[in-house]
Amino acid sequence: MTDAPANNDHPGHPFGNLVHIRIPVAWGEMDAFGHVNNIVYFRYLESARIEFIRRCGWFAPEPGNAVEPPAGRYGVILHSVRARFRSPVKFPDHLVVSSRVALLESDRVTLAHDIWSEQQKRIVAEGEGVIVAYDYERACKSAIPDGIAARIRMLQASGNAGGPGSVC
Repeated sequence: MTDAPANNDHPGHPFGNLVHIRIPVAWGEMDAFGHVNNIVYFRYLESARIEFIRRCGWFAPEPGNAVEPPAGRYGVILHSVRARFRSPVKFPDHLVVSSRVALLESDRVTLAHDIWSEQQKRIVAEGEGVIVAYDYERACKSAIPDGIAARIRMLQASGNAGGPGSVC
């Protein structure tokens, strides 16, 4: 994964306002039909979701928060994920997978994702993931820790998860 290109490199896609990662398409991700297998898109979404979680500090050493998942008591768990495929992707290509907050609730955050093909110069898939704060010691959902919720709100309000040209 590398930094995504600047916003002006891909008209129509606002990379500067999102958590985003750049992923090379691997030859082995293609299926018998000659395009990236649909299940691989869920891995791409997972990578972007984990980068979002990491950038929000969910894995940072804070009171009651995991230093390395799942070593601590509090973490996250995936509630649901979905994808809509718009155009097949083939090797070689690089994809930019973005995440933005669609909805923040007391115990969960819904992320909206776009997958941008550098070869096709358009969005080739869209997705959504719901992650829930989870207390691993008690085996139940919990409230999002205050510090994490504040960081998510800040990112949501500013529309910028780390500044121009950054992975976040």
